[in-house]
Amino acid sequence: MPKILPISDLRNNFNAISEACHKEAEPVYITKNGKGDLVVMSLAYFEQLQAKLNLYEKLAIAEAEKANNAPTVTHEEFIKSLRSKYHV
Repeated sequence: MPKILPISDLRNNFNAISEACHKEAEPVYITKNGKGDLVVMSLAYFEQLQAKLNLYEKLAIAEAEKANNAPTVTHEEFIKSLRSKYHV
């Protein structure tokens, strides 16, 4: 369940919120005047999200290329080209 806290808790209990972000590996949602305002998360969790977004973007590009009949290479052809390039 998401953790939702008022902005005053961010000011008054920063260390506890930081610890929770690291320990639970989930974001903490901060409200201001009863409405969503900020999301606080650990750097490790943020980097994990960025890596997923990067992967999803690459997959979307690959799917679009496949849908547009971009030239493809079989697994065997790819491995053969790598071996010849690196003399393995």
